[in-house]
Amino acid sequence: MENLSDKKELSQSLRELRAYFMYAGLFSAAINFLMLTPIIYMLQVYDRVVASGSLSTLAMLSIMMVGLLLASGGFEWVRTVILIRASNRIETKLRRRVSEATFKRSILTGGKFNSTQSISDLISLRQFLTGNGLFAFFDAPWFPIYIGVMWLFHPWFGAAGIIAGIIMMTFTLTTEILTSKELKEANSESSIFSNQVQGSLRNSEVVEAMGMGKNLQSRLYRHADKALYLQSEASYKGGALMSLSKSVRMILQSVVLGLGAFLALRQEISPGMMIAGSLLLGRALAPLDMLTSSWKGFTVARAQYNRLSELLGQIPPEQEKMSLPAPCGRLEASRLVVNAPGTSSQIIKGISFELSAGDALGVVGPSGAGKSTLARALLGIWSPNHGTVRLDGADVSSWDRTELGPHLGYLPQDIELFNGTIAENICRFGEVDADQVVSSAKLAGVHELILALPHGYDTIISAGGGSLSGGQRQRIGLARAVYNGPKLIILDEPNSNLDDVGEKELVSAINRIKGQQGATIIVISHRTPLLHAMDKLLVLKEGLVAAFGPRDQVLGQLVGPSAIPKSAIGS
Repeated sequence: MENLSDKKELSQSLRELRAYFMYAGLFSAAINFLMLTPIIYMLQVYDRVVASGSLSTLAMLSIMMVGLLLASGGFEWVRTVILIRASNRIETKLRRRVSEATFKRSILTGGKFNSTQSISDLISLRQFLTGNGLFAFFDAPWFPIYIGVMWLFHPWFGAAGIIAGIIMMTFTLTTEILTSKELKEANSESSIFSNQVQGSLRNSEVVEAMGMGKNLQSRLYRHADKALYLQSEASYKGGALMSLSKSVRMILQSVVLGLGAFLALRQEISPGMMIAGSLLLGRALAPLDMLTSSWKGFTVARAQYNRLSELLGQIPPEQEKMSLPAPCGRLEASRLVVNAPGTSSQIIKGISFELSAGDALGVVGPSGAGKSTLARALLGIWSPNHGTVRLDGADVSSWDRTELGPHLGYLPQDIELFNGTIAENICRFGEVDADQVVSSAKLAGVHELILALPHGYDTIISAGGGSLSGGQRQRIGLARAVYNGPKLIILDEPNSNLDDVGEKELVSAINRIKGQQGATIIVISHRTPLLHAMDKLLVLKEGLVAAFGPRDQVLGQLVGPSAIPKSAIGS
């Protein structure tokens, strides 16, 4: 029931646009009413003007016809403007919500979720709201009105119109039955293809270096070919039904014209009614025919709507949280149990430890011991399955992330910089405070390096770092991590891309951070120089604490007679 309630969020947003849709419906009514103008004009010309030979009547009727059809064109333009504004409003209303839910879901799924799908769905759904398919929905309810007018001409006309409508609706329903399943499967295969292409692009250097391109392409193209096949099959069926629908509509109009001729010969209707009946049927069937031809768009829009509803249902909006005082850096992990998102296996298995504000902790352990997972849990990126992480006594999950973020510094193993200047990257894309940016760069020991770049702090870099080396990206990432004096700084393998000189500068930078900012620092590393800069050490093995305490005490355990095996520390 919770998920069902949450899934109403998107439909509620659409309901908030009902005023727009009501006005669009009113203008649609005016448009469809004025669409009777050519029919009435033709009827009057045949039955009055031709019979009377009155040129003045013809002139007056022609002037009225032109004026009403111009008004109809104006109303149609206004309806289009209304729907454009409605579609723009729903995108602007949901853009932030969908983006935040997409971001959160990407974190919860460990980056396996297609991060661009939801935004594309929202944009496509907005575009659908201004397409011809939606206009058919506004025009289709006028089918009974046109049939009613035909009935007034003659009951046989009305009966023929009803039969024609049933036939056209049968085409629409048949299109849905024959194509919806294949289109759904095609969209799924396209999504898999898109995700795998993104993965290949992220690892393009590895793919190129080891000649994996053809193998990966063969795997990718299987999904692309299947999606293409399914879409083609659905298009073949939909196209055949659409063509048949148009042919049948023309046949039905001609049949009604023949029926009108029969009734006119029997003098049950006038010649004008004979032609007007055929035109009325054409107008009545036009939106039904458009529904058939646009059904693929409806099917795609429905899938997009369902995906967005599922996303917003799974990731409810965060509740507003009370502001907390700025932290000092006291950290406590209590019986912490953490799984990787989307898995049931425990990586961290009941870890507990405490750090006072200003402590510097080194975390070591073999690969797979859970070091990076612990870092993510301490920062609140991954929610623990059990236990708590407290910063200054407050559970990190109880903080507002926007307020907590400036008090945290994080340098992940895979450093990511963003499109923009170096200064913008360092200040985390907030307002650039030149003094703070330079101060952070100096603290991280990267100021001189930045000045040596072509445009200094205004050098534009790409998401991958552009021409910067791995070590340069890492050091700029360190400047970003220490920007504006955060009270908890976590560095995950900060020297993985550094040479001996760079590592010495990193040790100096950590000592400066400890001395100037008084921040609590956690460094995940295997290298001795960095560990000697720490106050305490935590040794992890298979998700458990193998040793924890003052640096010298733990190092003594590592090298003493009862030393912890070297495999517990890593290389």
